[in-house]
Amino acid sequence: MKHFLKFSKWILMLLIVAVVGLYITGYGYILKGIWVVYLHGHTTAYIDDFEFFEVEEIPASTIPQPWPVHKKYNTVEPTQTLSEMNDTLGTVAFLIIKNDSIWYEKYFEGFGKNSQTNSFSMVKSITSALLGKAINDGYIKSLDQPVGDFYPQYAGTGMTVGDLSSMASGLNWDESYFNPFGMTARAYYHDDLAEIILKLKVVDTPGVKFTYLSGNTQLLAMVIQNATKKQLAAYLYESFWQPMGAVNPAIWQVDDAKNRLVKAYCCLGSNARDFARFGKLYKDYGKWNGEQILDSAFVAKSITPRFSDSPEYGYGFWLSDYVEKKIFVMRGILGQYVIVIPEDDLIIVRLGHQRGSKTGMPFSSDFYVYVDEAYKMLGQNQ
Repeated sequence: MKHFLKFSKWILMLLIVAVVGLYITGYGYILKGIWVVYLHGHTTAYIDDFEFFEVEEIPASTIPQPWPVHKKYNTVEPTQTLSEMNDTLGTVAFLIIKNDSIWYEKYFEGFGKNSQTNSFSMVKSITSALLGKAINDGYIKSLDQPVGDFYPQYAGTGMTVGDLSSMASGLNWDESYFNPFGMTARAYYHDDLAEIILKLKVVDTPGVKFTYLSGNTQLLAMVIQNATKKQLAAYLYESFWQPMGAVNPAIWQVDDAKNRLVKAYCCLGSNARDFARFGKLYKDYGKWNGEQILDSAFVAKSITPRFSDSPEYGYGFWLSDYVEKKIFVMRGILGQYVIVIPEDDLIIVRLGHQRGSKTGMPFSSDFYVYVDEAYKMLGQNQ
């Protein structure tokens, strides 16, 4: 017993030293990460971790516009392949919207049409839409306006707001999801996001090539907020949530109670039906129920590849020519998708816990399955 107590004392002392060391070296945020993730039975960020973070609330629209329900709503069962994929990867919501009506809809694990789950990187597309709106509203001149106009430390770098949206900034952000000491983990759990972002340096020539960096979108959000003098959550509400008739409120994670800077590269909490509204908005080139709320030219540019050697990305949206269709996509790290195929007036939404395996192509395996199986289902009863 004596030896056990002595051993326990040394373990406790080592833990105290380790904790103090993390705070002294600026890595104290790791402790929050351990608490939020590992001590709650997870190994990475998860779709309903909002309770552990400060959030900004985005009210439901005062002019709610529920999605119409298709006359053949849920008359076709999912294919066996889709059912197996949904089960294996922990899907919590799957929607097929055909001709702007909900054709198929299913929820799992107690989630429903009003449930809030984390968008993860799907919100990058929404942040880019806010850039387009800020240009429309005259707060930002164009995609070519220098970031240095808003943050002097970037003056003379040649980096533009369009470079941030199209992932061509040349910044030295480290897009590592599993390194607890890396920038992504620090941004997710630290309490001063702006401090992290404004330490980034331009190390490659901006506007030359596509390199996916979450730091680009976060800096873009800060530029929009700087330009508009409005909190980004409030600007999202007035620009899109309200006029598009979002039925449910949303929440957007912020870094802490003092700074309240939204995590614009991730972390908007909403539901499948309301996320799908952005797919419809871009499918219709910025028009919502007859009203042009986003410039059509901006939308067209957003869903067109900026670089010929990186056809998988435009401005804030992933792109694909799978099944010889022009497809644009909002997507998140755990297999969150709003997949839009304009020529067939089709929107597929999937939310869940995991994504499929890597394929060596721009999308993981699950993306291709969702598209294939949706078409098989539609082919049975259109």
